Amino acid sequence: MACTQRGNRELKKKAEAQLKSTKDPLERLRLQCLARGANGIKGLGRSFRIMDDDGSRSIDYKEFAKGMHDYGLTLEKEEIQDLFSRFDQDGSGTVDFEEFLKNLRPPMSNRRKDLINKAFMKMDKTGDGTLTVEDLKGVYSVKHHKKYQNGEWTEEQCLREFLDSFDTPNEKDGVITKEEFLNYYSGVSASIDQDAYFDLMMRNAYQIKD
Repeated sequence: MACTQRGNRELKKKAEAQLKSTKDPLERLRLQCLARGANGIKGLGRSFRIMDDDGSRSIDYKEFAKGMHDYGLTLEKEEIQDLFSRFDQDGSGTVDFEEFLKNLRPPMSNRRKDLINKAFMKMDKTGDGTLTVEDLKGVYSVKHHKKYQNGEWTEEQCLREFLDSFDTPNEKDGVITKEEFLNYYSGVSASIDQDAYFDLMMRNAYQIKD
């Protein structure tokens, strides 16, 4: 269900190659995230929330610039200024979290977004907008997991491993929001050119039926 190691390698390689010829600051920011793999967009999304000290879901230029630096992105001062002004579409002096991610995510067709939303809703048993181990019980089967079969891991350990695959490295909390799920799959989507393959992958992985 998560991006495979091979898929991650291909995504990183593709993003790094495109970075060499891309001049647009927004595309450079996006590609630098994707060069970190399918978790790249989601990782920057989490950094945004860390930048947002007061929980207002918006940040000013100073916080924005610091966040770019803290996440390890290589951008010139002029590029950061240009990015901030493009994200700050209403000229309020702050960048809204939703608009930030909407512009940062690689373009996806409505069909792909719909499949991602259906997959999330199928697993979110409680309907609270987050995925936890409790949500996955009875929805995601671990019976084919090798470590479960040989008794090395419990069902809960297998389910936690599944959640961890969507989480940001070194920041794993066992809770995946709908936003993080979409951010993750926007990275996976960027590694798959053909809509038909993405459709088949999502349907098979989550048993989605129209």
